[in-house]
Amino acid sequence: MAISLTKFFAIPLMLTMCSTIFRSGSSSVFHYPAVFNFGDSNSDTGELLAGKGFRLPLPYGETYFQSPSSGRFCNGRLIVDFLMEAMGKPHLRAYLESVGRPSFRKGCNYAAGGSTVLPATAASVSPFAFGVQLNQFLHFKDRVLRLPAKGNKKVNKLLPVEKSFKKGVYMFDIGQNDLTAAFYSKTPLDQAIPTILTEFQTGLQRLYENGARHFWIHNTGPLGCLAQNIATFGTDPSKLDEFGCLISHNQAANLFNSQLHALCKTLQSQYADATVTYVDIYAIKFNLVANYSQLGFEQPIMTCCGYGGPPLNYDNRITCGLTKTLDGKVVTAKGCNDSSKYVNWDGTHYTEAANEYVSSQILTGKYSDPPFSLDHKRPFFLKF
Repeated sequence: MAISLTKFFAIPLMLTMCSTIFRSGSSSVFHYPAVFNFGDSNSDTGELLAGKGFRLPLPYGETYFQSPSSGRFCNGRLIVDFLMEAMGKPHLRAYLESVGRPSFRKGCNYAAGGSTVLPATAASVSPFAFGVQLNQFLHFKDRVLRLPAKGNKKVNKLLPVEKSFKKGVYMFDIGQNDLTAAFYSKTPLDQAIPTILTEFQTGLQRLYENGARHFWIHNTGPLGCLAQNIATFGTDPSKLDEFGCLISHNQAANLFNSQLHALCKTLQSQYADATVTYVDIYAIKFNLVANYSQLGFEQPIMTCCGYGGPPLNYDNRITCGLTKTLDGKVVTAKGCNDSSKYVNWDGTHYTEAANEYVSSQILTGKYSDPPFSLDHKRPFFLKF
């Protein structure tokens, strides 16, 4: 079901206002020509589908795209989609997308569902770990810079211009799957997190050495508030906080985020000619869960698309959109009647309504380091 435009009076107003300000020729001019995104399913716009033929059934995509073929792990748009819209840019196409003459003029998306910062293993859902995504980008950049010499004007119109690679924005939203893997493997967090962040820092260094100068880094959200984790690790009520979230998983997310923040501060000093912006996604998402009713939602944790009914409507034996025989009965993990009332979509990912809220809060600038405001200091991707 489509999201009501009047559900959150402040959210559409904020997105519309930002979009207007961002695109107004009289008051602002973008000084970046493209966006390059790296991550996991939180910002995958079709990479896993294109790269592995991973199929998402309806009701994935039903709210906005009217089809699951966009490859998004959501009923509609992701945070990255709302940010691109607010910046007056088209939605990012997946790097491996080959159908429909995809245009990468304004950027490219390498994020793939299931991806990790650490190298993939044989058991990994996605082979497109952070290092592979970086290799894809570097190959893409090399090919783009070589093509103009051949004078193919039709092809060049679909690709970024050379200045895009230095002046473009490099966005990151990855690490959630690494932390989840640490819990399943029972790897001590004091060992896992430094290893993850060392790998991440190495990747950022590679990009910097290849001309990247604008970095936009999302931290990880409250993993303990995801129905999948609660169903697996939260059978003991004493392990849950007052909001029904797993204490251990949220502590892990906060530990990871504090060290990621410290890394960003180091990079801000180290890369004197670059901009490194850290965005506190955790704070935004946890506020949404904790204050869901004031923000117009009815279900902060229970999944919209799942099976099993309250309190979680989640069963790890059957995922959203599938039909299986469980306990001798044919069942289907169906979508809810009104996704705009739910924060969680399928147990792991957020609904379009929740993504819209998160995006609106990102655009306030108060969750960023360094912070910005629409009235004073703007984000690095704008100049006035």
